Amino acid sequence: MTAAELLVRCLENEGVRYVFGLPGEEVLDVLDALSRSTQIRFVATRHEQGAAFMADVYGRLSTYPGICLATLGPGATNLVTGIADAQLDRAPLVAITGQAGLERAYKESHQYIDVVQMLAPITKWNARVERPDALPEMVRKAFRLARLEKPGATHLELPEDVAGASVPADLRPMPVRRTTYPVAGEEVLAGAATRLLQARRPLVLAGNGVIRRQASGHGAADALADFVARLRIPVTHTFMGKGALSCHDPLALPAVGLLRPEADLAILPELAQADLVLTVGYDLVEWAPAFWNPRRDKEIIHIDSTPAEIDGHYLPAMEVVGEIGDSLRALARLCETEAPAAWPDPLRPSRAVLTALQGHALDESVPLKPQRIVWEIRQALGEEDILVSDVGAHKVWLARFFPTIRSNTVVISNGFASMGLAVPGGLAAKLAHPDRKVVTVSGDGGFMMNSQELETARRLGTSFVTVVWMDGRHGMIELNQLRRFGRAFGVEFGEVDLVQYAAAFGLPAWRVERATDLLPLLRRALELDRPSLIAVPVDHAENARLGEPAGSA
Repeated sequence: MTAAELLVRCLENEGVRYVFGLPGEEVLDVLDALSRSTQIRFVATRHEQGAAFMADVYGRLSTYPGICLATLGPGATNLVTGIADAQLDRAPLVAITGQAGLERAYKESHQYIDVVQMLAPITKWNARVERPDALPEMVRKAFRLARLEKPGATHLELPEDVAGASVPADLRPMPVRRTTYPVAGEEVLAGAATRLLQARRPLVLAGNGVIRRQASGHGAADALADFVARLRIPVTHTFMGKGALSCHDPLALPAVGLLRPEADLAILPELAQADLVLTVGYDLVEWAPAFWNPRRDKEIIHIDSTPAEIDGHYLPAMEVVGEIGDSLRALARLCETEAPAAWPDPLRPSRAVLTALQGHALDESVPLKPQRIVWEIRQALGEEDILVSDVGAHKVWLARFFPTIRSNTVVISNGFASMGLAVPGGLAAKLAHPDRKVVTVSGDGGFMMNSQELETARRLGTSFVTVVWMDGRHGMIELNQLRRFGRAFGVEFGEVDLVQYAAAFGLPAWRVERATDLLPLLRRALELDRPSLIAVPVDHAENARLGEPAGSA
């Protein structure tokens, strides 16, 4: 048995079903071993960045590490953006790269760079395999650390001479044992309950941690819904926390996450008025506390699986560290006999978002209003279906206005926030949940960054719909330039005939000519057994309204 064959056995032991990547000379032994696996399917992508994004989104939706494979040098460097996205979006990912033989590691050599050193800043852990018999321990460590809270990326480098080396036939993968998180201390819970009951206007800020712990089977979103229903506490959420509480819940407030000082405090008065904020699964990497606690005057109770990050605007009075669902259930029990003070003013729940969208449902303008596009996508998808958003102005429209009923059904990159994620992410979403319908949304800028993976999707027969917002510009950059300088520069680009472009891949595609065509086209495309594309002209002038309250946009 070779080390490469042992590696594949270890991957099988971890439950891996897909490896996304490109072939290369330094991974020949690994590819040969993968070809004989009856469990793992190798998905040959058209670019390593696409492979990394697929592993990223697969890990995020499944909660088990997605795997990407590349060769040395340029193969490894092409993985960097996707690996970094997984790291900051808290998606479990294991990257495996080939490398020149150890005899070349100490001198200048063709295509050789120190990949381990290069990936160190964007991984939780990474290492070179220098002893074949160390593979079981190293693979187990890579998978365990990738999945532990907060999840992220790990990396293993396998030099080609090590991959081809013989190992004892009786060497086996290590057993997989799941980790449980400690229970929050009784004294801490009691202190949090006391502060909560003393608050005049408590509010919950829910983040991506709630989504993760619900998806991993620990009921965090269910516990959150029960907790706020008992105590009548309103809930807002970050962009990556969509679905932490159903948009239909009477206590659900619109999303927050605009990256301008105090912008959300102006459009969400409940957050501005809150004297105590319970941050539940909230991650500072997504939305800095300076945006919502600029005067450092809000009392904070931190509820998460990990201790609080250090920040001058984020100094929790109490840190309730443990499994999120367990902590919320314990805190609710301590508040059973009394409740916090009721909000004196009527809340403005997420119904304001629905009202804003419905107000544009019959708007027949062309180019289409973003609000109508969001509304039509919501009408075309079921509660459990999946939306994957690329990064751009459309991301903010979807994050703020797309009504989300179930957790882990909306994929938005808001940690690293890289463009180019949607098309490979749509493929990964369909592989993770083949029984659900999938729609991806890209701008015409981000779409072209990884559109080559439409061929991969066609080859695999993964049916999802790519919706491309056509406005010929990088809309969010233009908006920020206009706000800051009063003019835009360097943000416009030429139009591509995406119907013909999709046809070159052998895929059906349509361009929306009338606003009333969009919903029928979405429904038609979602019934196909192959990928498809819908190009939608969008009114970019509406982007100026992204900072308005939900009920007025």
